[in-house]
Amino acid sequence: MPDLRTRRAAGDPAGRLAAWSTAWLGGRVPYDDALEAVTGERAHVVLGPGAPRPLGEVLTSLRGRGERRLRLVLPVPGDVHGLPPLPGLAADAVEAGQAVVGDSLVLLPSAATTETVQWTALDLPAGCLAPPPVEGTLRALSGRLDLAVGDAARTLAGLDLARWHPEVPALLAGLAGRAEDPGLPPDTDPVAVSVLTRARRLATVLDLALADSPGAAVTAGQMAAREDALRPLGDAVREATTAVWNWLPR
Repeated sequence: MPDLRTRRAAGDPAGRLAAWSTAWLGGRVPYDDALEAVTGERAHVVLGPGAPRPLGEVLTSLRGRGERRLRLVLPVPGDVHGLPPLPGLAADAVEAGQAVVGDSLVLLPSAATTETVQWTALDLPAGCLAPPPVEGTLRALSGRLDLAVGDAARTLAGLDLARWHPEVPALLAGLAGRAEDPGLPPDTDPVAVSVLTRARRLATVLDLALADSPGAAVTAGQMAAREDALRPLGDAVREATTAVWNWLPR
Protein backbone atom coordinates (compact mmCIF):
# COMPACT_ATOMS: atom_id res chain seq x y z
CA MET A 1 0.00 0.00 0.00
CA PRO A 2 1.45 3.40 -0.90
CA ASP A 3 2.04 6.15 1.65
CA LEU A 4 -1.25 8.05 1.97
CA ARG A 5 -0.24 10.62 4.57
CA THR A 6 -0.92 13.61 2.34
CA ARG A 7 -4.23 12.25 1.07
CA ARG A 8 -5.35 11.48 4.61
CA ALA A 9 -4.35 14.87 5.97
CA ALA A 10 -6.27 16.45 3.09
CA GLY A 11 -9.36 14.40 3.92
CA ASP A 12 -9.26 12.03 0.94
CA PRO A 13 -10.91 9.64 0.46
CA ALA A 14 -13.06 9.80 3.62
CA GLY A 15 -13.86 13.50 3.17
CA ARG A 16 -15.35 12.92 -0.26
CA LEU A 17 -17.43 10.04 1.05
CA ALA A 18 -18.74 12.08 3.98
CA ALA A 19 -19.51 15.22 1.96
CA TRP A 20 -21.12 13.60 -1.06
CA SER A 21 -23.07 10.98 0.88
CA THR A 22 -24.49 13.74 3.06
CA ALA A 23 -25.37 15.81 -0.01
CA TRP A 24 -27.18 12.80 -1.52
CA LEU A 25 -29.00 11.95 1.71
CA GLY A 26 -30.14 15.57 1.92
CA GLY A 27 -31.44 15.59 -1.65
CA ARG A 28 -28.84 18.09 -2.84
CA VAL A 29 -27.25 15.84 -5.49
CA PRO A 30 -28.38 12.73 -7.41
CA TYR A 31 -27.13 9.33 -6.25
CA ASP A 32 -25.12 8.70 -9.45
CA ASP A 33 -23.32 12.03 -9.10
CA ALA A 34 -22.46 11.29 -5.47
CA LEU A 35 -21.14 7.81 -6.23
CA GLU A 36 -19.04 9.02 -9.17
CA ALA A 37 -17.58 11.86 -7.11
CA VAL A 38 -16.56 9.45 -4.35
CA THR A 39 -15.23 6.56 -6.42
CA GLY A 40 -13.88 8.19 -9.58
CA GLU A 41 -12.23 5.51 -11.73
CA ARG A 42 -11.29 3.25 -8.82
CA ALA A 43 -13.21 0.28 -7.45
CA HIS A 44 -14.25 0.84 -3.83
CA VAL A 45 -14.84 -2.32 -1.78
CA VAL A 46 -16.24 -2.48 1.75
CA LEU A 47 -15.08 -5.30 4.05
CA GLY A 48 -17.06 -6.70 7.01
CA PRO A 49 -19.30 -7.53 8.55
CA GLY A 50 -20.33 -10.18 6.04
CA ALA A 51 -19.01 -10.61 2.51
CA PRO A 52 -17.14 -7.79 0.71
CA ARG A 53 -19.55 -5.36 -0.94
CA PRO A 54 -19.20 -2.54 -3.48
CA LEU A 55 -19.28 0.88 -1.84
CA GLY A 56 -22.33 1.77 -3.95
CA GLU A 57 -24.29 -1.02 -2.29
CA VAL A 58 -23.38 0.33 1.13
CA LEU A 59 -24.40 3.84 0.09
CA THR A 60 -27.84 2.67 -1.03
CA SER A 61 -28.31 1.03 2.39
CA LEU A 62 -27.74 4.30 4.25
CA ARG A 63 -31.31 5.51 3.98
CA GLY A 64 -32.57 2.15 5.19
CA ARG A 65 -30.31 2.56 8.21
CA GLY A 66 -31.90 5.93 8.92
CA GLU A 67 -28.70 7.85 8.20
CA ARG A 68 -29.11 11.55 7.44
CA ARG A 69 -25.52 12.71 7.59
CA LEU A 70 -22.01 11.28 7.58
CA ARG A 71 -19.08 13.18 9.09
CA LEU A 72 -15.34 13.14 8.50
CA VAL A 73 -13.13 12.64 11.55
CA LEU A 74 -9.33 13.01 11.34
CA PRO A 75 -8.12 11.42 14.58
CA VAL A 76 -4.58 11.71 15.88
CA PRO A 77 -2.96 10.36 19.06
CA GLY A 78 -4.38 12.34 21.96
CA ASP A 79 -7.35 13.73 20.01
CA VAL A 80 -10.02 11.34 18.79
CA HIS A 81 -12.96 13.72 19.26
CA GLY A 82 -15.81 12.87 16.93
CA LEU A 83 -15.46 9.10 17.23
CA PRO A 84 -18.17 7.07 18.98
CA PRO A 85 -17.06 5.16 22.11
CA LEU A 86 -16.79 1.76 20.42
CA PRO A 87 -14.10 -0.46 21.96
CA GLY A 88 -11.00 -0.58 19.78
CA LEU A 89 -12.27 2.02 17.33
CA ALA A 90 -9.99 4.87 18.43
CA ALA A 91 -6.81 2.87 17.83
CA ASP A 92 -8.02 1.60 14.46
CA ALA A 93 -9.11 5.09 13.37
CA VAL A 94 -5.80 6.67 14.39
CA GLU A 95 -4.00 3.97 12.41
CA ALA A 96 -6.21 4.67 9.38
CA GLY A 97 -5.74 8.44 9.78
CA GLN A 98 -9.38 9.21 9.04
CA ALA A 99 -12.90 7.90 9.53
CA VAL A 100 -16.41 8.42 8.19
CA VAL A 101 -18.89 8.40 11.07
CA GLY A 102 -22.65 7.99 10.94
CA ASP A 103 -25.23 7.09 13.57
CA SER A 104 -25.22 3.38 12.70
CA LEU A 105 -21.82 2.67 11.16
CA VAL A 106 -18.22 3.80 10.82
CA LEU A 107 -16.14 3.39 7.65
CA LEU A 108 -12.34 3.34 7.77
CA PRO A 109 -10.14 3.43 4.64
CA SER A 110 -7.86 0.45 5.07
CA ALA A 111 -5.89 0.24 1.80
CA ALA A 112 -5.61 2.05 -1.51
CA THR A 113 -3.92 1.60 -4.88
CA THR A 114 -4.30 3.35 -8.20
CA GLU A 115 -7.12 0.92 -9.03
CA THR A 116 -8.90 0.11 -5.76
CA VAL A 117 -9.81 1.51 -2.36
CA GLN A 118 -10.71 -0.79 0.50
CA TRP A 119 -12.89 0.24 3.41
CA THR A 120 -13.57 -1.48 6.70
CA ALA A 121 -17.14 -1.10 7.97
CA LEU A 122 -17.99 -1.25 11.68
CA ASP A 123 -21.60 -1.40 12.80
CA LEU A 124 -22.47 0.73 15.83
CA PRO A 125 -24.81 -0.61 18.50
CA ALA A 126 -27.86 1.48 19.37
CA GLY A 127 -26.96 4.41 21.58
CA CYS A 128 -23.26 4.37 20.67
CA LEU A 129 -23.25 7.88 19.22
CA ALA A 130 -20.34 10.16 18.41
CA PRO A 131 -20.06 13.48 20.26
CA PRO A 132 -21.13 16.47 18.15
CA PRO A 133 -18.27 18.07 16.20
CA VAL A 134 -16.82 21.44 17.11
CA GLU A 135 -17.44 23.53 14.01
CA GLY A 136 -16.14 27.06 13.62
CA THR A 137 -17.11 29.50 10.89
CA LEU A 138 -15.30 29.25 7.58
CA ARG A 139 -13.80 32.72 7.92
CA ALA A 140 -12.58 31.99 11.43
CA LEU A 141 -10.93 28.79 10.18
CA SER A 142 -9.33 30.70 7.32
CA GLY A 143 -7.93 33.22 9.80
CA ARG A 144 -6.55 30.48 12.01
CA LEU A 145 -4.77 28.96 9.01
CA ASP A 146 -3.18 32.34 8.25
CA LEU A 147 -1.93 32.72 11.84
CA ALA A 148 -0.59 29.16 11.97
CA VAL A 149 1.24 29.58 8.66
CA GLY A 150 2.87 32.80 9.85
CA ASP A 151 3.94 31.30 13.17
CA ALA A 152 5.33 28.17 11.51
CA ALA A 153 7.28 30.18 8.93
CA ARG A 154 8.89 32.35 11.61
CA THR A 155 9.78 29.36 13.77
CA LEU A 156 11.16 27.31 10.89
CA ALA A 157 13.33 30.21 9.81
CA GLY A 158 15.33 29.67 12.99
CA LEU A 159 15.92 25.97 12.36
CA ASP A 160 18.65 24.39 10.26
CA LEU A 161 16.76 24.33 6.97
CA ALA A 162 19.72 22.90 5.07
CA ARG A 163 19.05 19.56 6.72
CA TRP A 164 15.58 19.15 5.24
CA HIS A 165 13.54 20.29 2.28
CA PRO A 166 14.54 23.92 1.58
CA GLU A 167 11.49 24.45 -0.67
CA VAL A 168 9.09 24.39 2.31
CA PRO A 169 9.47 28.09 3.29
CA ALA A 170 8.74 29.08 -0.31
CA LEU A 171 5.68 26.87 -0.33
CA LEU A 172 4.45 28.46 2.88
CA ALA A 173 4.88 31.90 1.34
CA GLY A 174 3.05 30.96 -1.87
CA LEU A 175 -0.32 29.82 -0.56
CA ALA A 176 -2.39 32.69 -1.94
CA GLY A 177 -2.71 31.15 -5.39
CA ARG A 178 -5.95 30.53 -7.19
CA ALA A 179 -8.35 28.13 -5.47
CA GLU A 180 -8.63 24.75 -7.16
CA ASP A 181 -11.61 22.43 -7.32
CA PRO A 182 -11.03 20.10 -4.34
CA GLY A 183 -13.94 17.81 -5.18
CA LEU A 184 -16.67 19.30 -2.98
CA PRO A 185 -20.40 19.18 -3.83
CA PRO A 186 -21.45 21.91 -6.30
CA ASP A 187 -23.45 23.99 -3.80
CA THR A 188 -20.50 24.40 -1.42
CA ASP A 189 -19.68 27.93 -0.22
CA PRO A 190 -16.76 29.38 -2.26
CA VAL A 191 -15.03 30.26 1.02
CA ALA A 192 -15.01 26.55 1.89
CA VAL A 193 -13.43 25.74 -1.47
CA SER A 194 -10.70 28.30 -0.83
CA VAL A 195 -10.04 27.05 2.71
CA LEU A 196 -9.80 23.42 1.61
CA THR A 197 -7.51 24.29 -1.29
CA ARG A 198 -5.08 25.95 1.12
CA ALA A 199 -5.40 23.15 3.66
CA ARG A 200 -4.54 20.56 0.99
CA ARG A 201 -1.45 22.52 -0.06
CA LEU A 202 -0.42 22.84 3.58
CA ALA A 203 -0.85 19.10 4.09
CA THR A 204 1.74 18.61 1.36
CA VAL A 205 4.01 21.18 3.02
CA LEU A 206 3.73 19.33 6.32
CA ASP A 207 4.68 16.03 4.70
CA LEU A 208 7.74 17.63 3.15
CA ALA A 209 8.74 19.47 6.30
CA LEU A 210 8.56 16.35 8.44
CA ALA A 211 10.49 14.19 5.97
CA ASP A 212 14.28 13.94 6.04
CA SER A 213 16.16 15.11 2.98
CA PRO A 214 18.27 12.43 1.30
CA GLY A 215 21.57 12.11 3.11
CA ALA A 216 20.64 14.58 5.87
CA ALA A 217 21.61 13.67 9.42
CA VAL A 218 18.87 14.96 11.70
CA THR A 219 19.23 14.57 15.45
CA ALA A 220 16.37 13.65 17.74
CA GLY A 221 16.45 17.18 19.14
CA GLN A 222 16.22 18.77 15.71
CA MET A 223 13.33 16.49 14.75
CA ALA A 224 11.53 17.33 17.99
CA ALA A 225 12.01 21.06 17.38
CA ARG A 226 10.66 20.70 13.86
CA GLU A 227 7.61 18.75 15.05
CA ASP A 228 6.92 21.29 17.83
CA ALA A 229 7.14 24.13 15.32
CA LEU A 230 4.70 22.44 12.94
CA ARG A 231 2.21 21.04 15.46
CA PRO A 232 0.00 24.17 15.60
CA LEU A 233 -0.05 24.31 11.80
CA GLY A 234 -0.97 20.63 11.63
CA ASP A 235 -3.78 21.17 14.12
CA ALA A 236 -5.13 24.12 12.12
CA VAL A 237 -4.99 22.14 8.88
CA ARG A 238 -6.80 19.21 10.47
CA GLU A 239 -9.50 21.42 11.97
CA ALA A 240 -10.07 23.33 8.73
CA THR A 241 -10.10 20.17 6.61
CA THR A 242 -12.62 18.46 8.89
CA ALA A 243 -14.92 21.47 9.03
CA VAL A 244 -14.96 22.01 5.26
CA TRP A 245 -15.72 18.39 4.34
CA ASN A 246 -18.46 18.44 7.00
CA TRP A 247 -19.90 21.79 5.84
CA LEU A 248 -23.64 22.02 5.32
CA PRO A 249 -25.54 24.79 3.52
CA ARG A 250 -27.49 27.01 5.90
